[in-house]
Amino acid sequence: MTDRDLTDPEYYLNRELSELAFQERVLREGMDDRNLPLERLRFLAFFTKNTDEFFMKRVGGLKQQIDAGVTKTTPDGRTPKEQWVEVLDTARPLFAQQSEYWQSVLKPTLADEGIEICTPEELSEGEQEQLRTHFEESILPTLTPLAFDPAHPFPFISNLSLSLAVLSSNGGDEPTFTRIKIPPNQPRVISVSGEADRYVLIEDLIERNLDLLLPDLDIRDVSKFKVTRNAEVRRNEEVAEDLVDMVEEVIEQRRFATVVRLEVDADMPDESLAILKDQLGVDDREVFHREGPIDFEDFFELIDLDRPDLKPPAWSPKPHPRLGSLASDTRDETKSIFDEIKHGDILAHHPYHSFEGTVQRFLNAAATDPDVLAVKAAIYRTASDSKVIQSLINAADNGKQVAVMVELKARFDEKNNLEWVRQLEEEGIHVAYGTVGLKTHTKTALVVRREDDGVQLYSHIGTGNYHSGTAKGYSDLGLLTADRDIGFDLTKVFNFFTGPTLDDRFRKLLIAPVTMRERFTEMVRREAEHARAGQRARIVVKINGLEDPSMVEELYRASMAGVEIDLIVRDICRLRPSIEGLSENITVHSIVGRFLEHARIFYFENGGSPEWYIGSADWMTRNLDYRVEAVTPVEDTQLREQLRFILEASLTDNRRRWVIQSDGTYEAVSSDDDPVRDIQEILMAATEAALDHGYGPGMIVDTDLIEEALLVEEVTESETDARSEGSDETGLDADEEQTHSDGGDVSVFDAYSDRWYRPDSETYDWAVRTAAGDRRYFKTREGARDRLQTEYE
Repeated sequence: MTDRDLTDPEYYLNRELSELAFQERVLREGMDDRNLPLERLRFLAFFTKNTDEFFMKRVGGLKQQIDAGVTKTTPDGRTPKEQWVEVLDTARPLFAQQSEYWQSVLKPTLADEGIEICTPEELSEGEQEQLRTHFEESILPTLTPLAFDPAHPFPFISNLSLSLAVLSSNGGDEPTFTRIKIPPNQPRVISVSGEADRYVLIEDLIERNLDLLLPDLDIRDVSKFKVTRNAEVRRNEEVAEDLVDMVEEVIEQRRFATVVRLEVDADMPDESLAILKDQLGVDDREVFHREGPIDFEDFFELIDLDRPDLKPPAWSPKPHPRLGSLASDTRDETKSIFDEIKHGDILAHHPYHSFEGTVQRFLNAAATDPDVLAVKAAIYRTASDSKVIQSLINAADNGKQVAVMVELKARFDEKNNLEWVRQLEEEGIHVAYGTVGLKTHTKTALVVRREDDGVQLYSHIGTGNYHSGTAKGYSDLGLLTADRDIGFDLTKVFNFFTGPTLDDRFRKLLIAPVTMRERFTEMVRREAEHARAGQRARIVVKINGLEDPSMVEELYRASMAGVEIDLIVRDICRLRPSIEGLSENITVHSIVGRFLEHARIFYFENGGSPEWYIGSADWMTRNLDYRVEAVTPVEDTQLREQLRFILEASLTDNRRRWVIQSDGTYEAVSSDDDPVRDIQEILMAATEAALDHGYGPGMIVDTDLIEEALLVEEVTESETDARSEGSDETGLDADEEQTHSDGGDVSVFDAYSDRWYRPDSETYDWAVRTAAGDRRYFKTREGARDRLQTEYE
């Protein structure tokens, strides 16, 4: 059906509700008893952290639009007010589930394992006295009670701060409201002296000993509350005199921004709640009543307990076999990393491969190698004690030309990045820190080196930040290459950071916002043309978000043309799969595991001449149009095999994978009676196997675990024939064929019985031989039937 109106809101999911659906999947991991108890607690803490950011960014943005009178609808047909209402209504039961699971299941489970979160009242008198002494000596001096009465204005409540609301009186009828901020520089989880793994929460300890802080008062009620403020505070870049000043002002304004959520104890009295609502400017819909702890993020502290029986085995990132020093490695150990890269491209996969042993080693070598002339890097987020920054400083000290692009507008990292800008500039390094109207989101570095045969360019193009901390928990890819075309392209990108304009002519890289959207659109349309012509056509994309309506529309058109499309989308997805006549050829998967899936991989089958890409960009409007992004082709066959292994093993995961339904809900894929296939466990094993093997690929591809349906090299006629070796012409016995002879449409299978067969595949049930002699694979009988009719009738 090609006459569909592809702008119809019916065909698009809501961006905000889709992100909440991802947070629900994180919460489900925290409630899944297949995970060990401390791993479940980790996911509950992540749920709090993620939803805090969601309310600050997304709900804050919606509230800004509402206050500005914006009524324009999104592609799914909702106004900002309608989205705001639905988001709050959808989030409310998720918080209730988090609290209920903690109170009724996980807290008792941890207690049974010897990890107790107690109230002071549950402790012995001696333990209570010890904690009272600790409170009086170490906590009490840090507290500042702030009363609200005719003599005292209502205190400022900072973003994400946890507080106590105290109602007290001094003999009168009217109680006084006092706010006590839980000190953020004190441990939230306090160990009970002399007892292993027994703890109290600091807010409970303060409440228990309020008589020391507020003596001689009648304490009528003590309730906890937490405020979330809007983080969408911006200034007009066009009129900002200096970007550094603008970002500093944004950070300051964020402290006083509009409140977008108020979390309170479930039994907070009406009097305290009314004061908070009135003074903070929130209505009933923005109030979330919570049972038990309001904030779970500080429970990250417990994850590090020495209880290996209660969490998955620790994973230590491994050296890359081509860069690590192994006893069994007979290669010349004096060879530099640049010689190794020149020998052939290297694909690093974090956290399976060590960041320090790959990317950091690359930058360290650039800083100290006497033949290196220049080092350039683009920093979006980095660690507070960044060795990456130190390498760049060392490079400058060693006489290299160093240029660094530091994105000051990286949300929630602005302050950290400002500090790095000042330190880099103090070292005499040229720093660019932003572009009007654009964020720089590339994860790229360029090294210029003098060699016997001339100046050589060495490049790193990654999917993740130059951040040693997140590289241990985020799944990301990075290509180290001496490809001269890629080096020239990166040179243009870095020139843009300091120059007046961004070139739109690149040899290999896809660069947003100038060429990337156009090239991705061309490649999707090309697959559709291949499908219409009966040639090989398939798209497999692994990204974090699919939000851009135009890209969704292109995928719909490709699906209607017969392209088989698998999308592995961790987070936001606007596309509705499995709509008859529109998207029945599209399957959308999402993987939630111990590592955050952050890598972007793009595969286009291209009629048997495959193309592979990795890079920093998702298919979101902001990435394609409003950020500087870089996506690189991966051309080395061995590296493509590794990317294929990642994708195909991901598509058969039956432990961490969810599949989206056309209504936007997600269903978990179950292993049933099959062996459990956890993609992240598979990749850890593949990385360890490569390390045991010695010098060579970054992972040993276990071909028994994947279908190898994706191509890494151009298909030749002999390879096409080999794919069907061992299969008869139909792949069906008489009984099977009879089973499918149930209607008039089956005649096409009878008429062209030598043109189709049933492949030995866990992914595809049908294969059709095209008139051109290629193979097309289908998940459904209807897809195979349609292809037979297209080809031969």
